[in-house]
Amino acid sequence: MTDRKFIRPALLALALSGCAGTGTDGYPSLAIRDVERVEGNFEPAPSQQLDVPPVEVDLSGGLDARLAALVAQAREAHATFAAAQPGAEKLVGAAAGADIGSDSWAAAQVALADLDSARSIAAIALGELDIIHAAASIQAEDASAIDVARGQVIDLISEEDSVLERLRSRVR
Repeated sequence: MTDRKFIRPALLALALSGCAGTGTDGYPSLAIRDVERVEGNFEPAPSQQLDVPPVEVDLSGGLDARLAALVAQAREAHATFAAAQPGAEKLVGAAAGADIGSDSWAAAQVALADLDSARSIAAIALGELDIIHAAASIQAEDASAIDVARGQVIDLISEEDSVLERLRSRVR
């Protein structure tokens, strides 16, 4: 009977001896190849100048007049929103807890849609103010008057958003 303690190390030594070689018998060299050598220059590529076209903005009548008109448009929309709000509050109150698709629920949805319409008119004014602000920023002009007008319209829209969120939470 052969001693197993002797066979395992002998087989291991025999298997590992196959890995040892002189490097000339087909195994690749670990030396750096020509392809792996670093060559060339390390200058950064020249950057291209961006050609930014001017943003066309209708400022007929001047910037101040356009800003005042957009703020007035948002205020009119907010007044329409405020006028429709009590009726919407009443319809939403009647629809609170009602089944989806019921007459009271449908009436509340229509009232909320009317409020959304008034809000969207103010949002259109805000969008135009954003375009004017972007044009002034791109052309490195003073945008402080635009920021004031935008702030006023954003305040009106934020107030409308909170009303809509509160009413929608009551009619699910």
